Amino acid sequence: MEAKRSLLAIFLLLSFLSISTATPTRKTRTRNPCKSMVFYFHDIIYNGHNAKNATSAIVGSPQWGNKTILTGKNHFGDLVVFDDPITLDNNLHSKPVGRAQGFYIYDKKDIFTAWLGFSFVFNSTQHKGSINFAGADPLMNKTRDISVIGGTGDFFMARGVATLMTDAFEGEVYFRLRTDINLYECW
Repeated sequence: MEAKRSLLAIFLLLSFLSISTATPTRKTRTRNPCKSMVFYFHDIIYNGHNAKNATSAIVGSPQWGNKTILTGKNHFGDLVVFDDPITLDNNLHSKPVGRAQGFYIYDKKDIFTAWLGFSFVFNSTQHKGSINFAGADPLMNKTRDISVIGGTGDFFMARGVATLMTDAFEGEVYFRLRTDINLYECW
């Protein structure tokens, strides 16, 4: 009986040792993007005086806010829809290659941040279709990553990451975002 217990103990010990040494080490695989692009989009917020040039508007605000001026500190609760021109360079007056269409919600009371959901809709000879984006945008960070969650046309079912960087801003009326897009699933 004692021999059986010793044999069982040795068997269990060897089993545990073989399991721990047989576990493969995890290798990190780096992936290169199948497509990389850079675009700029230009947002001009309606402020009650610029209806002719505005490309975005506040469509929802907290009870204490209004729809022509962003609410106080951090703009908490404002919902903005936009239809902004996309250009290949940082010049607002360059020929647009498409439109950035969607919304952003200022979603934190204590930190200047937003949540974005939008599409780049292309209408140029170089690109046809759309790329869809979604994610948190902590605006005070120099660069922010959001998800590429799909697309149509030339970007059918695209997946990847877009790195946003605020390239310029003028008060609370205009800002320009540089968008570095890296697609890791291209069809």
